[in-house]
Amino acid sequence: MGMYNPPHPGEIIREFCIEPLNLSVTEAAKALGVTRKTLSALLNGRSGISPEMALRLSKVFGRTPEGWLRLQLQYDLWKAKQVFDGKHLRKLKVA
Repeated sequence: MGMYNPPHPGEIIREFCIEPLNLSVTEAAKALGVTRKTLSALLNGRSGISPEMALRLSKVFGRTPEGWLRLQLQYDLWKAKQVFDGKHLRKLKVA
């Protein structure tokens, strides 16, 4: 994982799952068994992929739940690295 800006998982879901199937957000939400509001927040980057959502995405669109969660983890980690300052932290050594 380089320093490139990874896309929010919501963009990936939109681009590779929803658009190729010509689904509306309403139709996709119905297929996933979530509200339109819930899916909309994810697609717009206002929320992330929870373990439960990963299971739903896996069942409806394929790829493993772990794969979906990894996308979210990579995105979250990249975001955290942008603001993390660990200069004052030291590695602990066993005596």
